[in-house]
Amino acid sequence: MTNEANRSPDRSHKPRREAAMPFILVAVLIDMVSIGLIIPVLPPLVGTFTGSQADQAFWFGAVMFAFGIANFFGSPVLGALSDHYGRRPVLLIGFCGLAVSFFVTALATHLWMLIAVRLVSGAMQANVAVANAYVADITPPEDRAKRFGLLGAMFGLGFILGPVMGGLLGALDLHLPFYVAGTLALLNWLYGFFVLPESLPVERRRAVDWSRANPISSLKALTRLKGVGLLVVVIGISGLAQFILHTTWVLYTQFKFGWGPSENGWSLFAVGVMSALVQGLLLGRLLKHFSAQRLAVMGLVSSTVCFALWGAATEGWMMYAVIFANVLGFAAAASIQSIVSNAADHRTQGQTMGAVASLNSAMAVLAPVVGAPLLGAVSDLPAGDWRIGAPYYFCSALQLTATLLALRHFRTQREHRLRAATTPSST
Repeated sequence: MTNEANRSPDRSHKPRREAAMPFILVAVLIDMVSIGLIIPVLPPLVGTFTGSQADQAFWFGAVMFAFGIANFFGSPVLGALSDHYGRRPVLLIGFCGLAVSFFVTALATHLWMLIAVRLVSGAMQANVAVANAYVADITPPEDRAKRFGLLGAMFGLGFILGPVMGGLLGALDLHLPFYVAGTLALLNWLYGFFVLPESLPVERRRAVDWSRANPISSLKALTRLKGVGLLVVVIGISGLAQFILHTTWVLYTQFKFGWGPSENGWSLFAVGVMSALVQGLLLGRLLKHFSAQRLAVMGLVSSTVCFALWGAATEGWMMYAVIFANVLGFAAAASIQSIVSNAADHRTQGQTMGAVASLNSAMAVLAPVVGAPLLGAVSDLPAGDWRIGAPYYFCSALQLTATLLALRHFRTQREHRLRAATTPSST
């Protein structure tokens, strides 16, 4: 250990760090394909254990709640561990957790098994937070928005491939996508074990502070980062809207348009195409014309409008039209994330990204609690009724609130900078 710590960083780490971005992009792509595979089929699988649409919405919310609550408490711990032991071993834990989750879900014979395995996998899986910290390790602050956009593009590409495959496989057998997803997660573990390099040099690691490795302490630390302030609330509110969308999309389209796994797979394919196109190709160009702050606000405005339109849609094709119109909405998250990451010290990137993940996990906990009852309350309305869009009208209101708070935050930050520039420094 001593010899490792005394090595020259330039000789032992630099070549691997230069090659690390493609490595983490591949790992995230495989990860998201495996997750995307199960999205069109998990709600129908829950439905096989229930007797009505209202019960299906309730129990699917319970399954999603189990993952979210476990991930809420697990993410800051895994983020802190990644600051001490490195990103690679924690990513390997996450890949393993996903594999176990998928295989057990495929074999589940009771609802309690679905809930139990989601608790376990939620506690073990902090791949998003650690991947973000990995990218921050190897990227200078001025390039992080673009790099986070590339990472977002891999998420989008995963949702191009995964849901379509899951929808097609689920049309044959609802359990088949889970077996395929588990196999992919195992392949990703092998890729991580044999190929993925470590991004965090030994000299930049730090001891685990267990008093801070919990969601409450990590969120408090996040709010204290200079320049973040109200953005914590913006991330939370906007994240809640996004998670309500994720937890209700398949059931919403089933109740409103009669869609099955195949139709939902293709709709999520469209979401993935747009996410990859915007974050992988357009984000860098957009950042040349707009600051990260302005792009974040425009993205939140776009999402506000699009959520309302998704709720009001009366035909299935309208959902696609809104997806393709929401160009700026796909750029908002990467822009906000880059602002938060740039506010963090390089030695605490894992904990900071873990805190962001915990905040998102908290919203993932709330989303089914809010979204499932809203959807359950309108589940008996006739197909095509505009009132079935109640969850998305609520999401639109959330995004509008996030937009107003972001505007207030950026205006306050601008005023602080102007005051600092015009106030003579004391000697």
